Order: sequence, then C-alpha cells, then structure tokens
Amino acid sequence: MAAPCRTRTLQVVDTEFSADAVEWCPVEGWHSILACGTYHLRPPAATDSRGSNGACDRTGRLYLYHYNEEQPYIPLTEIQRIDTAAILDIKWCHIPIAEHPMVGIANSTGGVEFCHLSGSEKNSCRLEPCFRVDLGAQRLALSLDWSTGREQCGCPLRVISSDSEGKLNLFSIDESAPAVHVLNQWEAHKFEAWIAAFNYWDTDIVYSGGDDSLLKGWDTRRSPETPVFTSRRHSMGVCSIQCSPHRENLLATGSYDEHVLLWDTRNMKQPLADTHVEGGVWRLKWHPTCDFVLLAACMQSGFKILDCRGSMAENMEECVILSSYVLHNSLAYGADWSRLCPRDSVTAAQDPAAPCLPSEEPVGWSEEGEERLNVQVQNLKIIYESPTATFDVILDEESEGPALLVKAEGGPKLSGGSDLKGSFDLAAGPDRAGDPKSASSSDSGAKRPNRMGLDRSSDSASSLDSPKEMSIVATCSFYDNILHVWKWEMSLVTPSETPSTGSPAERRGESLH
Repeated sequence: MAAPCRTRTLQVVDTEFSADAVEWCPVEGWHSILACGTYHLRPPAATDSRGSNGACDRTGRLYLYHYNEEQPYIPLTEIQRIDTAAILDIKWCHIPIAEHPMVGIANSTGGVEFCHLSGSEKNSCRLEPCFRVDLGAQRLALSLDWSTGREQCGCPLRVISSDSEGKLNLFSIDESAPAVHVLNQWEAHKFEAWIAAFNYWDTDIVYSGGDDSLLKGWDTRRSPETPVFTSRRHSMGVCSIQCSPHRENLLATGSYDEHVLLWDTRNMKQPLADTHVEGGVWRLKWHPTCDFVLLAACMQSGFKILDCRGSMAENMEECVILSSYVLHNSLAYGADWSRLCPRDSVTAAQDPAAPCLPSEEPVGWSEEGEERLNVQVQNLKIIYESPTATFDVILDEESEGPALLVKAEGGPKLSGGSDLKGSFDLAAGPDRAGDPKSASSSDSGAKRPNRMGLDRSSDSASSLDSPKEMSIVATCSFYDNILHVWKWEMSLVTPSETPSTGSPAERRGESLH
C-alpha cells in the first residue's frame, strides 16, 4: 500500500518577474535561508531610423528570503533583492567555504557568479559577490552543480556548469582564498547543454544532458573528446539530472519527453524505471533525508513527488506518484526541499474541523476571496520567453492572471491560512495520482483521484495520529511570477496499521510501501 500524503500551501509570493530557480541553503545552521532567481525578457526597443529592430534584453532578480516557522501564516520574509542578468540556475555549496555559505548563479550573460552569505543574524544576512567566471561571449550559462552533494569535506571542491553552446565547464574552488580556477572546457552536445551534474560518489565523473536528446557521462581525468557512455534512451532534450546523495549508483534524469528515468550507473544501457509525469521535467531533487522520495518540476503538469522504493528494491518498471501540486496557466520550473524539520504549526492553528472540509472548498477559499484576489489583465502586451527557449511569443493577454498573488509582507491573508493550491492525494499509481490537466482559473486546486481528498475524514483522523514525514518545499513557476512554499506530509503507517477502505481495484493500485 502506498502511504497517504497531503500537501498544504503555506505562502504564495509574487516575484514580479518569472521565477525559474529556487534553492534552500543546505549549510548547517542556515537552513532557513531561501534564494529565488527570476528571468524576464524586456521588449525590444522601438525600430531605429535605419529600420532595424532592437534586440530583446534578458534581465532578472535574485531574492533572498528568511523562513520563520513562528509566523505560521506568512513564514517567508524577503531580506534582500539584487537586480542582475536573467538567472537560469542557482545552487548552494553544501558545505561552508571560508566559514561562509556560498551560492553559485548561472546567468544569461554567460557568467557563473559566486556570492557568499555574510552576517550572523538569519533575518538580516546579505549575499555579497566573491568572484565570477565568464564562459564565453554570446552564450547563456544554463546550469551548475557542486561536487559536495554528499556534504563531505576534505575532497577537492569543484563546480561543473553547462551553457547554450553545448559546452561543459569545470572549475575548482580554492577554499583558502577563496578563488575560482577554470580546469577544463569542452564541447559535450551539438545544441544547448541544458544540464550538468556530478556523480556525488565519484566526483571525477560528471553527467550532462542536451537538446540533442543525449545523456552522457564523462570522466574528467581523461580526454574530454570521448564520453564514458552516451544514452539515447530519452526521446527529447535532457534537461534534468541528479545523483542520489543517499544511494551509490542511483541516478535520476528527466527530459522534455515527459519521462523520469532512474538508472543504475553501473549499467547505463537500460533504466531501472521509466515514469511518465505528463510534463517536461525541468528539475529533479532527491529528498535530503528520505532516500526513496524524488521531487520533480514537470513544467506543464506542475510538481510531482515520486516514491522510488519499488524501482530500487522490487524491480517495478515505474515509480508511484505520491502527490501532485498542480499549477494553472504557468510552467513549473524551480523546486527544492528544505532541510528544516517543520512542526505541524499551521494545522494546530486552524479550526480542528478544517481538515474535514470538502475537497472542492479548501480552507479559506470563497467566491468573494477569489473575486478580490484575481488579477485582471486586459489587452496587455507580454513577451513570453521560456529559459529553455522552446518558445518566444508575444501575446495579447485577455485572460485572468494568477488566482492568488500574495506579497511576502503586507499581502492579503485568507482565513485559516493560504491553503489554496495544494492537493491531498493518496497515491494510487502514476496514472491516478492527481489530474495534471489545468482546469479553469476559478477551480480551487488540483483534481483529486476518486475524491480522495480532505473529505476523507476517517483517513484524515487516522493520519493525524500516525507518525509522519513532514517536509517544507519551495517551488516556482514561469509566466505567473509565483514562488510557492508548501508543506508535504507522508504517513509512515504500514498496511497492517491502516486498513484500506477503497475498492479492490483501488487497493491493487496502492502497490507500494
């Protein structure tokens, strides 16, 4: 039986520009710090006297937030914003460098910038620039990864980055200075190299994925002309890769082909599992402590949480989708797990009857609230450019905007908390774990399979008393300019402790615990 799960929205923040990268600080003592990067395409300048059209300009902003669980309804507070070039990826080093947390930022000017966090107070710390590497003219830095994924010290500290020219760029970080040194740069893909990542268990090995639909492995001790392997298993561009920090030889990859593949790195000819998630997989993140849980940003179909136990231990051909956090009229891009250990403060602060409300009416939702918070956009010229460059379109937007826009400070608050976009999904197999198809903007949230939602009072009562895995998640989405912070809960009960109330067909679907 799959474990019952629940998602609950804690806060929704307007980032003004399209948000495409979000990362919680993994350094011990700084887990409450969150960074979010945005991407905006400025309209071209008016046609000049010679009749040539101006070029579009990519710009962005880096936000720094502090998360305070003592403020249950607005836990996230903005503490810094930096106007910069458009940001395509953000990654924190997992260990402090020169006694400070450090973050790497891949941007649209072809640079990877490194900033360290200064200040002793979490609610007033600041990011300060340290150094920068320019990958080359006329290119975008698309991704980066640190070699410290297992949070190990004493190993050479390295960064791998990919760019829009299809190249990989390997740096070393001198922790004593600190300073950065370029070790190597080589052509890995014929088109954009969307993603690059380390094997955290053997950091001489790196992986890359490109718009040529190829997944490649590289041994950085050898000549870069020849990859260790080349996989053609994905049918479209490979845009997400992450090595498991918990299990050696376990690798997750995602693609525009809407499939998440799990691999045993000792055999890259055939994946362990192939899960269709109904949206291009822009980011994958393993849970920081729960070794079988994988978070996927699935572009058109929102965010999904996968249970990979069956694929790792029982040779199941696909993972179970435990939960879906579905968005409307936007693309899911950035996603990350917090290492904070949350209390059940929001639930405790709400009316005890709240978990038993019908699933179609989440806490605090009303027609009046919807009418008050909806943003009407009439005849507004908007240039839409995805950081993946899959489409650049100028639209006359006449539809409603996001259903909820709440500022980090001073925004409207709804009664009972901002529990608006999350869904309460009991896992019943990948094809029944929440409807990814977007409904109208007046719908309250994700569709729930077989009405297994908050109206399942018996399940709610039993799950409230059972031990739970609780995590804070930050996600962000393109076009609606939204950063979401939400809580995910998974019951740790076993089938013998919780009798199934579903039909025989439903019980067969609940295949994994």
